[in-house]
Parts: sequence; C-alpha cells; structure tokens
Amino acid sequence: MLFINLICLALIGFIVWWFWLYSPEAAVSQEGIEIVVKDGVYTPSRIKIAAGKATTLTFLRQDKSACSATLQLPALSISEELALDKPTVIKIPATTPGEYAFHCQMQMYKGVLVVE
Repeated sequence: MLFINLICLALIGFIVWWFWLYSPEAAVSQEGIEIVVKDGVYTPSRIKIAAGKATTLTFLRQDKSACSATLQLPALSISEELALDKPTVIKIPATTPGEYAFHCQMQMYKGVLVVE
C-alpha cells in the first residue's frame, strides 16, 4: 500500500510540474523557424521575433491528438487549424514588444511568442 501511495505522489508531482511549474527554454530567434507540434509540446516553445514587423511562423503538426489540431494566440486574435503532417503558415502582424502566450484550445500545449 505504501508503494502505491508513493507512486501516486510522484505522479501528482509530475503533473503539477508539467502543467504549472515547467518553464520553456531560452527563446529561439531566427528566420524560417519551424515549430513542431509533437508529444504534447511545441518545439521550440519560446520564439523571439522583432517588434513592429509582420512575421510568419510555420507549424508542423505531427501529433494526431485532437488537442494539437488548433493553435490559439488570444492576444493577437489568432485561431488556426493545423494540418496533420503538413506545414501550416501562421501570419503574425506587426506587434508591440511583450510576451504573447500561444496554446491549443485546452491549453495543454503551451508556448510563448517574445516580441522585442
């Protein structure tokens, strides 16, 4: 019984870390970046773009789960369907500096767009 309780506590700790405590890696900044949607994450999940300049991001959805099908960037009023195993280009308008969260419709897949 003690073993089962320890396993459950470890699982709860992992869930808390995954959904609330996980912080994305350093921001990636380059032209022609492709964000892969796979295994419950965006890779890379932190993207840096220039302020005041329209940009495009390419998403490649390799995850068949229904949650990965929609990309939402609420602060910029963007909601797009991502095609499975095909690149989907998302146009980001010229934006003011700041950090803008993007995610799936259930907010399980998470990322940040850093505008500098």
